[in-house]
Amino acid sequence: MAVCGIRASRVIHLVLLANVLRLPITFFDVTPQGRVLNIIAQDMADIDYVVPFTMRSMLNVVLQALASLGFIVANLHLLIAVVPLLALVYFFAQRFYVATSRQLKRLESVSRSPIYSHFGETVTGVTTVRAYRQQERFIETSETKVDNNLVCHYPSIISNRWLAIRLEFVGNCILFFASLFAVIARDDLSPGIVGLSITYALNVTQTLNWMVRMTTELETNIVAVERVKEYSETPTEAAWDIPEKKPNPSWPEKGVVEMEDYGTRYREGLDLVVKGIDCYINSGEKVGIVGRTGAGKSSLTLALFRIIEPAQGRIVIDGVDIAQIGLHDLRSKLTIIPQEPVLFSGSLRMNLDPFDEHSDDSVWRALEHAHLKNFVKGLPTGLEHECTEGGENLSVGQRQLVCLARALLRKTKILILDEATAAVDLETDDLIQHTIRTEFSDATVLTIAHRLNTIMDYTRVMVLDQGRIKEMDSPQSLLQNSDSIFYGMAADAGLV
Repeated sequence: MAVCGIRASRVIHLVLLANVLRLPITFFDVTPQGRVLNIIAQDMADIDYVVPFTMRSMLNVVLQALASLGFIVANLHLLIAVVPLLALVYFFAQRFYVATSRQLKRLESVSRSPIYSHFGETVTGVTTVRAYRQQERFIETSETKVDNNLVCHYPSIISNRWLAIRLEFVGNCILFFASLFAVIARDDLSPGIVGLSITYALNVTQTLNWMVRMTTELETNIVAVERVKEYSETPTEAAWDIPEKKPNPSWPEKGVVEMEDYGTRYREGLDLVVKGIDCYINSGEKVGIVGRTGAGKSSLTLALFRIIEPAQGRIVIDGVDIAQIGLHDLRSKLTIIPQEPVLFSGSLRMNLDPFDEHSDDSVWRALEHAHLKNFVKGLPTGLEHECTEGGENLSVGQRQLVCLARALLRKTKILILDEATAAVDLETDDLIQHTIRTEFSDATVLTIAHRLNTIMDYTRVMVLDQGRIKEMDSPQSLLQNSDSIFYGMAADAGLV
């Protein structure tokens, strides 16, 4: 039982973790983080500790109860007439209690998630909470959520007491009838057998009590398995690897991007955020993507990585429909420098080359091109400098340059900049733009522009509005037309 419990728990946890890590990003947009943590932490703890123990205890008490009743009935035959009636009372009490207890457990589990969510949010934003002197409000909110959880927990204790009264009644009835029939059949039984039967009848109350409790406890805690199973079977992203549809190792060789009547939405039932996109981007072209807030610029970059799947049309890169190949084959061949730089806890070298594919010389060369070499050389441990969670011990500009160095190491044929310089100063912006122009001169570059002056020397500019391409031409041509949307944006930025 112990070995099987450990094995089952391990398998369930591995399946859950593998599935959660492969869930689409849109799932985390609509699911509170506390709920996911609750499943992985509390529900898995129940499966690890409570369920195996409860199952073992249940088997013990069931066998004890059967043995006790069997011995009493074998010696006091008249008890056979009463046992079915008492079993019926016992069965109805148990069924009613189990159904109630199971639902109360579900309510308790659901009401526990907001506690985790609120606590996590408070810890993350504790500096802001203190700055606005809102400690009392957040403490009060936390206590309210705990109270709501206890409102669901308290009835389960009350239902326990309700069950105890009825079980005591059934057990005392068995003892009463066993004593009564022992007196009636005293001439046919030896005093030793009568005494032993009464002793078993005295113990059967406690055994029946434990049997129901363990059965109920098992059914109640199986809710944890039910919730984990639900998350283990939630639909994940597309296949990570499709051997029969694998592109050539050298793909993409040119970096030609073609969009044919492309449209996408964030989730089923929502409106299209990008619709009817038709464009052809040649090899080595530098294309700036501009538009007002909500025009669909970032959605287009998410579509290239298939973080959101197509709702209509398709995207073709060097003759390969990206929707037909595995996600690993696609994402490993594209490089993005995001708006918010992403770093993990670990060494600087691990953040630059997570799969250990490049030599130290290549890493230093990338750092030099990213204008970070002198900074890293000045660190006591150099490339082994330990980054804290999210790279908090580096400035935002340094983190952005680390992301640039990571992109330089990968050196793919298609580079996507998602407002990569929005959070850095003008000097760092100039450094990044200069490096991109020199190091990615032969690559296809798609840039979501935050500052229009960074894309004025690009090949073409794509102007998006409400998810559609409104204009697409060279910056010079668009600026010559004073009625164009791009001219209006440039005028707002003071460039014309």
